[in-house]
Amino acid sequence: MIFLKIKLFYKTQRELAASLNLVIDSYWENEINEDVLIRSISDICINNPNKLLKDGSFTTVLRQQCGKRRLEIVERILKSVDCIEN
Repeated sequence: MIFLKIKLFYKTQRELAASLNLVIDSYWENEINEDVLIRSISDICINNPNKLLKDGSFTTVLRQQCGKRRLEIVERILKSVDCIEN
């Protein structure tokens, strides 16, 4: 298991997207388990809601930087932890 350097607060949407990519890619590479994935993404969402979502959908920068597959995972996790509306 590796230790991810994940901040709770991000200055830009690009930094936020890079962090989400790191977490999800680490999960896909079996470097972290589902609990770490879910906890990391929910912590990022709780502390950076304005950089993550705009008018109920992911920001343009996140869509461009993360891609559809990663954002599907993020959306499912956020719905499961009630961070966004279903």
